Amino acid sequence: MPTSLIAPARRRILRDTSRLVLATAAWPLLSLPARAASTDTRSLQLDHTHTGEKISLVYASAGQYLPQALQQLNHFLRDHYTGEVGAIDPGLLDLLHEVQVSLGAPRPFQVISGYRCPKTNERLRSTGGGGVARRSLHMDGKAIDIRIPGVPLTDLRDAALALRTGGVGTYMRDQFVHVDTGRVRSW
Repeated sequence: MPTSLIAPARRRILRDTSRLVLATAAWPLLSLPARAASTDTRSLQLDHTHTGEKISLVYASAGQYLPQALQQLNHFLRDHYTGEVGAIDPGLLDLLHEVQVSLGAPRPFQVISGYRCPKTNERLRSTGGGGVARRSLHMDGKAIDIRIPGVPLTDLRDAALALRTGGVGTYMRDQFVHVDTGRVRSW
């Protein structure tokens, strides 16, 4: 192929790639999705069952995600085995907020598992009692395992299912509900 044809194609690829990188980096700073923008302020209250930490904060206001709050939530929902911090999908935070609002639950979510690094995920798959997917959305910051004291797991599950936002799994024996922002499914 002549050099004169390669150069414009290369420039186009570089231009399109740089636009994609910029758009991806700015995603958390963009306006909230239409269904999330219906409330002016979005907040969460979380208690982590493994670290003993608690957090209560506003993570979105006036139709915008708050970068500092997102960073705090990324740290709070880190892999509690390794301390590795991942990027939590703001859509997952919106899902939690919507579940809490729909339940009218005044108590915080208890977090069993948020972000999981690939090494932890593989260790849990090979030594755990099952239920850990090879390509778990926990590794992408798109899944969380939760419960709310005083709220039956079936009510929590049903509230998440009604939103039709992603996956919902109920683990009665371990007393938690898994929610994620992947494709809509349940187990």
